[in-house]
Amino acid sequence: MDAFDDDASPILPAHIEDTVGAIARLQAKHDHEATTLERLTEQVTAALGTPVALLAILLLTAAWAGANQICTWLGYTAPDPAPFNGMQVLLSLAALCVTVIILTTQRRADKLSSHRQQLTLELAILGEQKTAKVIALIEETRRDSPQLRNREDAEAADMGRPADPEAVLKAIVKAPTGEPNTGDLEAVRKA
Repeated sequence: MDAFDDDASPILPAHIEDTVGAIARLQAKHDHEATTLERLTEQVTAALGTPVALLAILLLTAAWAGANQICTWLGYTAPDPAPFNGMQVLLSLAALCVTVIILTTQRRADKLSSHRQQLTLELAILGEQKTAKVIALIEETRRDSPQLRNREDAEAADMGRPADPEAVLKAIVKAPTGEPNTGDLEAVRKA
């Protein structure tokens, strides 16, 4: 049985279903907010990004050059004789248009990507906070249980405190090379 079989309904925990639903709603909202021109631009970009489009461009270019060459061989005046200045202008204009279309599509895709990154970051922070809480509860249980030896575990104590996202951000920004300064991150862990 295929893991992605549509007939099989996976049993997911509620928090995962909520996350999947949030991502689906984000995508649906993004699609719903698209203007007609943005949808058209995305369709053109999708069409231009296929092997068929490349083949069509090559065939049209060859047909243009071939038709002009045939006109010359038959003694007629070619509409665009070699070196095909008209074709060069047309291809340059087409390249400019394709570039703008791709940039427009990418700008819109970047907006959705930014929202997804924010969602991922928020879920990561929430997961880190939950993990810190679980570690703190385990440590509390260990301290309170008469069957377990009571000992100090500095690493567990550090991990039991949730990180301060603002302090982590400051440590990352403060690093001169874009790589976190481990000394700054140590200070964040202990904050």
